[in-house]
Amino acid sequence: MSLIELSATNVRCLEHASLELGGDLTLIWGANGAGKTSLLEAIFLLGRGRSFRLRNTERLIRYGQAHMRVSGQVTRGGGATSRLTFDVTPERSWAHIGGRTAESFAALSWEFPVQVIDPGVHRLVEEGGYRRRRWLDWGVFHVEPSFVETWVRYNRALRQRNVALKIAGADAATWESELGRLGESIATSRGHFMAQLQPYWQDTVASLTGLPVELHYHRGWSQEHALVDALSASRARDSLRQVTHLGPHRADVAVRLHGRPAREVLSRGQQKLVAAAMTVAQLRLLQAITEITPTLLLDDPAAELDGERLQRFIELVAALRSQLVVTSLHAESRLFGAPERTFHVEHGRVQPV
Repeated sequence: MSLIELSATNVRCLEHASLELGGDLTLIWGANGAGKTSLLEAIFLLGRGRSFRLRNTERLIRYGQAHMRVSGQVTRGGGATSRLTFDVTPERSWAHIGGRTAESFAALSWEFPVQVIDPGVHRLVEEGGYRRRRWLDWGVFHVEPSFVETWVRYNRALRQRNVALKIAGADAATWESELGRLGESIATSRGHFMAQLQPYWQDTVASLTGLPVELHYHRGWSQEHALVDALSASRARDSLRQVTHLGPHRADVAVRLHGRPAREVLSRGQQKLVAAAMTVAQLRLLQAITEITPTLLLDDPAAELDGERLQRFIELVAALRSQLVVTSLHAESRLFGAPERTFHVEHGRVQPV
Protein backbone atom coordinates (compact mmCIF):
# COMPACT_ATOMS: atom_id res chain seq x y z
CA MET A 1 0.00 0.00 0.00
CA SER A 2 1.30 3.46 -0.88
CA LEU A 3 0.16 7.05 -0.82
CA ILE A 4 0.72 8.36 -4.32
CA GLU A 5 -0.91 11.79 -4.05
CA LEU A 6 -1.46 14.22 -1.16
CA SER A 7 -3.33 17.50 -0.88
CA ALA A 8 -3.37 19.48 2.37
CA THR A 9 -5.19 22.76 3.02
CA ASN A 10 -4.90 24.89 6.17
CA VAL A 11 -2.84 22.35 8.12
CA ARG A 12 -0.76 24.33 10.65
CA CYS A 13 1.42 26.74 8.62
CA LEU A 14 0.50 25.13 5.28
CA GLU A 15 -2.05 27.17 3.34
CA HIS A 16 -2.11 24.62 0.56
CA ALA A 17 0.23 21.85 -0.54
CA SER A 18 -0.11 19.34 -3.35
CA LEU A 19 2.38 16.47 -3.76
CA GLU A 20 2.87 13.38 -5.89
CA LEU A 21 4.87 10.98 -3.75
CA GLY A 22 7.32 8.27 -4.70
CA GLY A 23 6.26 4.70 -4.18
CA ASP A 24 9.49 3.88 -2.32
CA LEU A 25 11.14 7.06 -1.01
CA THR A 26 10.12 10.70 -0.81
CA LEU A 27 12.40 13.35 0.71
CA ILE A 28 11.01 16.55 2.23
CA TRP A 29 13.68 19.07 3.16
CA GLY A 30 13.80 22.54 4.61
CA ALA A 31 14.79 24.60 7.63
CA ASN A 32 13.39 24.06 11.09
CA GLY A 33 9.89 25.50 11.36
CA ALA A 34 9.35 25.54 7.61
CA GLY A 35 6.47 23.04 7.69
CA LYS A 36 8.12 19.67 7.07
CA THR A 37 6.57 17.99 10.11
CA SER A 38 3.20 19.53 9.25
CA LEU A 39 3.26 17.57 5.99
CA LEU A 40 3.97 14.37 7.91
CA GLU A 41 1.07 15.20 10.23
CA ALA A 42 -1.19 15.62 7.22
CA ILE A 43 -0.18 12.19 5.91
CA PHE A 44 -0.68 10.64 9.34
CA LEU A 45 -4.13 12.23 9.65
CA LEU A 46 -5.15 10.58 6.43
CA GLY A 47 -4.48 7.12 7.85
CA ARG A 48 -5.31 7.64 11.52
CA GLY A 49 -7.80 10.47 11.85
CA ARG A 50 -5.56 12.14 14.40
CA SER A 51 -2.17 13.79 14.81
CA PHE A 52 0.90 12.05 16.20
CA ARG A 53 1.75 15.23 18.12
CA LEU A 54 -1.58 16.42 19.57
CA ARG A 55 -4.74 14.82 20.93
CA ASN A 56 -6.94 17.74 19.83
CA THR A 57 -6.98 17.60 16.04
CA GLU A 58 -8.77 20.94 15.70
CA ARG A 59 -5.61 22.64 16.97
CA LEU A 60 -3.98 21.77 13.65
CA ILE A 61 -6.24 24.19 11.75
CA ARG A 62 -4.19 27.09 10.37
CA TYR A 63 -4.51 30.25 12.42
CA GLY A 64 -7.46 32.39 11.34
CA GLN A 65 -9.15 29.58 9.38
CA ALA A 66 -12.27 27.59 10.27
CA HIS A 67 -11.67 24.40 8.31
CA MET A 68 -8.85 22.18 7.17
CA ARG A 69 -8.80 19.29 4.71
CA VAL A 70 -6.38 16.53 3.83
CA SER A 71 -7.00 14.37 0.78
CA GLY A 72 -4.99 11.60 -0.79
CA GLN A 73 -4.94 8.82 -3.33
CA VAL A 74 -3.87 5.41 -2.02
CA THR A 75 -2.85 2.49 -4.19
CA ARG A 76 -3.06 -1.16 -3.20
CA GLY A 77 -1.68 -4.33 -4.67
CA GLY A 78 -3.08 -5.10 -8.11
CA GLY A 79 -3.33 -1.43 -9.01
CA ALA A 80 -6.57 -0.68 -7.13
CA THR A 81 -6.79 2.87 -5.76
CA SER A 82 -9.02 4.73 -3.33
CA ARG A 83 -9.51 8.40 -2.48
CA LEU A 84 -9.39 9.36 1.22
CA THR A 85 -10.50 12.73 2.57
CA PHE A 86 -10.29 13.98 6.14
CA ASP A 87 -11.99 17.23 7.20
CA VAL A 88 -11.71 19.11 10.48
CA THR A 89 -13.57 22.11 11.91
CA PRO A 90 -13.41 23.38 15.51
CA GLU A 91 -16.62 21.43 16.16
CA ARG A 92 -16.02 18.07 14.53
CA SER A 93 -13.93 15.82 12.29
CA TRP A 94 -15.14 13.47 9.57
CA ALA A 95 -13.72 11.30 6.80
CA HIS A 96 -14.72 10.00 3.39
CA ILE A 97 -13.41 6.91 1.63
CA GLY A 98 -14.12 6.76 -2.07
CA GLY A 99 -16.77 9.44 -1.70
CA ARG A 100 -18.64 7.67 1.11
CA THR A 101 -18.63 8.76 4.74
CA ALA A 102 -16.36 6.51 6.82
CA GLU A 103 -18.13 4.69 9.65
CA SER A 104 -15.11 5.25 11.90
CA PHE A 105 -11.55 6.48 11.73
CA ALA A 106 -10.47 2.85 12.00
CA ALA A 107 -11.65 2.49 8.40
CA LEU A 108 -8.97 5.02 7.40
CA SER A 109 -6.32 2.89 9.05
CA TRP A 110 -7.43 -0.13 7.09
CA GLU A 111 -7.29 1.77 3.79
CA PHE A 112 -3.98 3.46 4.55
CA PRO A 113 -1.84 1.93 7.33
CA VAL A 114 0.83 4.41 8.41
CA GLN A 115 3.34 4.66 11.26
CA VAL A 116 5.73 7.41 12.33
CA ILE A 117 9.06 7.79 14.10
CA ASP A 118 9.56 11.40 15.14
CA PRO A 119 11.63 13.32 17.72
CA GLY A 120 8.88 12.73 20.29
CA VAL A 121 8.96 8.95 19.88
CA HIS A 122 10.56 8.57 23.33
CA ARG A 123 7.14 9.33 24.86
CA LEU A 124 6.13 5.80 23.94
CA VAL A 125 8.53 4.67 26.68
CA GLU A 126 8.53 7.67 29.00
CA GLU A 127 4.83 8.43 29.41
CA GLY A 128 1.86 6.44 30.72
CA GLY A 129 0.01 3.51 29.22
CA TYR A 130 -2.26 5.53 26.89
CA ARG A 131 0.33 5.75 24.09
CA ARG A 132 1.43 2.14 24.43
CA ARG A 133 -2.19 0.93 24.29
CA ARG A 134 -2.64 2.89 21.05
CA TRP A 135 0.58 1.42 19.66
CA LEU A 136 -0.53 -2.10 20.62
CA ASP A 137 -4.12 -1.79 19.40
CA TRP A 138 -3.09 -0.44 15.99
CA GLY A 139 -1.08 -3.61 15.45
CA VAL A 140 -3.80 -5.90 16.83
CA PHE A 141 -6.37 -4.30 14.52
CA HIS A 142 -4.34 -5.07 11.42
CA VAL A 143 -3.94 -8.70 12.44
CA GLU A 144 -7.54 -9.06 13.63
CA PRO A 145 -9.84 -6.45 12.01
CA SER A 146 -12.86 -7.44 14.14
CA PHE A 147 -10.92 -6.23 17.20
CA VAL A 148 -12.15 -2.66 16.64
CA GLU A 149 -15.82 -3.63 16.89
CA THR A 150 -15.16 -5.51 20.13
CA TRP A 151 -13.32 -2.49 21.51
CA VAL A 152 -16.15 -0.12 20.52
CA ARG A 153 -18.75 -2.34 22.20
CA TYR A 154 -16.59 -2.66 25.31
CA ASN A 155 -16.24 1.12 25.61
CA ARG A 156 -19.99 1.56 25.17
CA ALA A 157 -20.66 -0.82 28.07
CA LEU A 158 -17.87 0.81 30.10
CA ARG A 159 -19.50 4.23 29.73
CA GLN A 160 -22.85 2.79 30.84
CA ARG A 161 -21.32 1.23 33.96
CA ASN A 162 -19.52 4.46 34.81
CA VAL A 163 -22.80 6.38 34.48
CA ALA A 164 -24.49 3.85 36.76
CA LEU A 165 -21.72 4.30 39.33
CA LYS A 166 -22.54 8.01 39.51
CA ILE A 167 -26.31 7.64 39.95
CA ALA A 168 -27.70 6.75 43.35
CA GLY A 169 -29.76 3.58 43.18
CA ALA A 170 -28.48 2.53 39.74
CA ASP A 171 -27.19 -1.01 39.39
CA ALA A 172 -23.66 -1.00 37.97
CA ALA A 173 -23.65 -4.79 38.07
CA THR A 174 -26.03 -4.83 35.10
CA TRP A 175 -23.11 -4.14 32.76
CA GLU A 176 -20.49 -6.39 34.30
CA SER A 177 -21.32 -9.56 32.40
CA GLU A 178 -20.95 -7.85 29.02
CA LEU A 179 -17.87 -5.94 30.14
CA GLY A 180 -16.32 -9.17 31.34
CA ARG A 181 -17.00 -11.05 28.11
CA LEU A 182 -15.79 -8.27 25.81
CA GLY A 183 -12.83 -7.39 28.02
CA GLU A 184 -11.60 -10.97 28.08
CA SER A 185 -11.79 -11.06 24.28
CA ILE A 186 -9.76 -7.83 23.99
CA ALA A 187 -7.12 -9.13 26.40
CA THR A 188 -6.84 -12.42 24.51
CA SER A 189 -6.30 -10.63 21.20
CA ARG A 190 -3.70 -8.29 22.69
CA GLY A 191 -1.90 -11.10 24.47
CA HIS A 192 -1.71 -13.19 21.30
CA PHE A 193 -0.27 -10.24 19.37
CA MET A 194 2.35 -9.61 22.04
CA ALA A 195 3.37 -13.26 21.99
CA GLN A 196 3.80 -13.12 18.20
CA LEU A 197 5.78 -9.89 18.50
CA GLN A 198 8.42 -11.17 20.93
CA PRO A 199 10.97 -12.68 18.48
CA TYR A 200 10.82 -9.56 16.28
CA TRP A 201 11.10 -7.34 19.33
CA GLN A 202 14.07 -9.14 20.83
CA ASP A 203 15.97 -9.07 17.55
CA THR A 204 15.16 -5.44 16.79
CA VAL A 205 15.88 -3.97 20.23
CA ALA A 206 19.14 -5.91 20.45
CA SER A 207 20.21 -4.54 17.06
CA LEU A 208 19.38 -0.92 17.90
CA THR A 209 20.36 -0.72 21.57
CA GLY A 210 22.40 -3.76 22.53
CA LEU A 211 20.27 -3.89 25.69
CA PRO A 212 18.00 -6.74 26.92
CA VAL A 213 14.92 -4.52 27.18
CA GLU A 214 11.74 -6.52 27.76
CA LEU A 215 8.09 -5.90 26.89
CA HIS A 216 5.46 -7.30 29.22
CA TYR A 217 1.72 -7.10 28.59
CA HIS A 218 -0.43 -6.30 31.62
CA ARG A 219 -4.10 -6.82 30.77
CA GLY A 220 -5.57 -4.38 33.31
CA TRP A 221 -6.67 -6.76 36.06
CA SER A 222 -5.24 -9.72 37.98
CA GLN A 223 -4.35 -12.84 36.03
CA GLU A 224 -5.85 -14.84 38.91
CA HIS A 225 -9.44 -13.73 38.28
CA ALA A 226 -11.90 -13.51 35.43
CA LEU A 227 -12.77 -9.91 34.61
CA VAL A 228 -16.43 -10.28 35.61
CA ASP A 229 -15.34 -11.47 39.05
CA ALA A 230 -12.76 -8.70 39.38
CA LEU A 231 -15.41 -6.09 38.51
CA SER A 232 -17.79 -7.52 41.10
CA ALA A 233 -15.09 -7.45 43.78
CA SER A 234 -14.12 -3.88 42.85
CA ARG A 235 -17.68 -2.51 42.75
CA ALA A 236 -17.58 -0.89 46.18
CA ARG A 237 -14.33 0.94 45.40
CA ASP A 238 -15.60 1.88 41.95
CA SER A 239 -18.82 3.27 43.45
CA LEU A 240 -16.84 5.40 45.87
CA ARG A 241 -14.68 6.86 43.09
CA GLN A 242 -17.45 6.71 40.45
CA VAL A 243 -15.23 5.10 37.82
CA THR A 244 -14.32 1.58 36.68
CA HIS A 245 -10.77 0.82 37.80
CA LEU A 246 -10.24 -2.59 36.21
CA GLY A 247 -10.37 -3.80 32.62
CA PRO A 248 -8.52 -3.59 29.30
CA HIS A 249 -8.91 0.20 29.29
CA ARG A 250 -6.29 0.16 32.08
CA ALA A 251 -3.93 -2.25 30.29
CA ASP A 252 -0.30 -1.42 29.63
CA VAL A 253 2.80 -2.72 27.91
CA ALA A 254 5.52 -2.47 30.54
CA VAL A 255 8.96 -1.62 29.10
CA ARG A 256 11.57 -2.95 31.53
CA LEU A 257 15.33 -3.30 31.77
CA HIS A 258 16.79 -5.61 34.42
CA GLY A 259 13.43 -5.67 36.15
CA ARG A 260 13.07 -1.87 36.40
CA PRO A 261 10.90 0.50 34.34
CA ALA A 262 12.97 1.53 31.33
CA ARG A 263 12.08 5.20 31.77
CA GLU A 264 13.88 5.17 35.15
CA VAL A 265 17.19 3.79 33.89
CA LEU A 266 17.51 4.80 30.23
CA SER A 267 18.71 8.14 28.91
CA ARG A 268 16.47 10.14 26.60
CA GLY A 269 18.51 8.94 23.63
CA GLN A 270 18.19 5.31 24.71
CA GLN A 271 14.44 5.75 25.18
CA LYS A 272 14.20 6.98 21.60
CA LEU A 273 16.05 3.92 20.35
CA VAL A 274 13.79 1.59 22.34
CA ALA A 275 10.66 3.34 21.08
CA ALA A 276 11.93 3.18 17.49
CA ALA A 277 12.56 -0.53 18.01
CA MET A 278 8.95 -0.97 19.18
CA THR A 279 7.70 0.60 15.97
CA VAL A 280 10.04 -1.29 13.65
CA ALA A 281 9.39 -4.63 15.37
CA GLN A 282 5.65 -4.09 15.01
CA LEU A 283 6.02 -3.38 11.29
CA ARG A 284 8.22 -6.45 10.84
CA LEU A 285 5.54 -8.62 12.44
CA LEU A 286 2.75 -7.19 10.30
CA GLN A 287 4.80 -7.74 7.18
CA ALA A 288 5.49 -11.34 8.19
CA ILE A 289 1.94 -12.44 9.05
CA THR A 290 -0.22 -10.21 6.84
CA GLU A 291 0.01 -8.74 3.34
CA ILE A 292 0.24 -5.27 4.85
CA THR A 293 3.33 -3.11 4.38
CA PRO A 294 2.54 0.23 6.07
CA THR A 295 3.93 3.57 5.00
CA LEU A 296 6.59 4.79 7.43
CA LEU A 297 7.13 8.49 8.18
CA LEU A 298 10.57 9.46 9.49
CA ASP A 299 10.96 12.97 10.86
CA ASP A 300 14.65 13.94 10.56
CA PRO A 301 16.03 10.54 11.68
CA ALA A 302 19.64 11.70 11.35
CA ALA A 303 19.03 14.11 14.24
CA GLU A 304 17.87 11.29 16.50
CA LEU A 305 20.45 8.61 15.67
CA ASP A 306 24.11 8.64 14.83
CA GLY A 307 27.03 6.38 14.06
CA GLU A 308 26.58 2.64 14.32
CA ARG A 309 23.02 2.88 15.67
CA LEU A 310 21.95 4.99 12.70
CA GLN A 311 23.40 2.45 10.27
CA ARG A 312 21.59 -0.41 11.98
CA PHE A 313 18.36 1.57 11.94
CA ILE A 314 18.77 2.23 8.22
CA GLU A 315 19.32 -1.48 7.55
CA LEU A 316 16.23 -2.50 9.57
CA VAL A 317 14.03 0.08 7.87
CA ALA A 318 15.33 -0.81 4.40
CA ALA A 319 14.46 -4.46 5.04
CA LEU A 320 10.81 -3.48 5.63
CA ARG A 321 10.41 -2.47 1.98
CA SER A 322 7.91 0.17 3.12
CA GLN A 323 7.06 3.39 1.38
CA LEU A 324 9.18 5.99 3.21
CA VAL A 325 8.54 9.69 3.61
CA VAL A 326 11.60 11.26 5.22
CA THR A 327 12.28 14.83 6.34
CA SER A 328 15.70 16.42 6.53
CA LEU A 329 17.38 19.77 6.94
CA HIS A 330 19.44 19.00 3.85
CA ALA A 331 18.51 18.48 0.21
CA GLU A 332 21.41 16.09 -0.31
CA SER A 333 20.29 13.63 2.39
CA ARG A 334 20.72 10.07 1.12
CA LEU A 335 20.29 7.99 4.27
CA PHE A 336 17.91 5.61 2.52
CA GLY A 337 19.21 6.04 -0.99
CA ALA A 338 18.27 8.42 -3.78
CA PRO A 339 14.66 9.67 -3.40
CA GLU A 340 12.16 9.25 -6.20
CA ARG A 341 10.55 12.57 -5.28
CA THR A 342 12.05 15.55 -3.47
CA PHE A 343 10.18 18.58 -2.10
CA HIS A 344 11.45 21.78 -0.57
CA VAL A 345 9.40 23.40 2.20
CA GLU A 346 9.91 27.07 3.05
CA HIS A 347 7.58 29.31 5.04
CA GLY A 348 4.74 26.83 4.66
CA ARG A 349 5.12 26.56 0.88
CA VAL A 350 5.95 23.26 -0.78
CA GLN A 351 7.75 23.04 -4.11
CA PRO A 352 8.93 19.97 -6.05
CA VAL A 353 12.66 19.82 -6.72
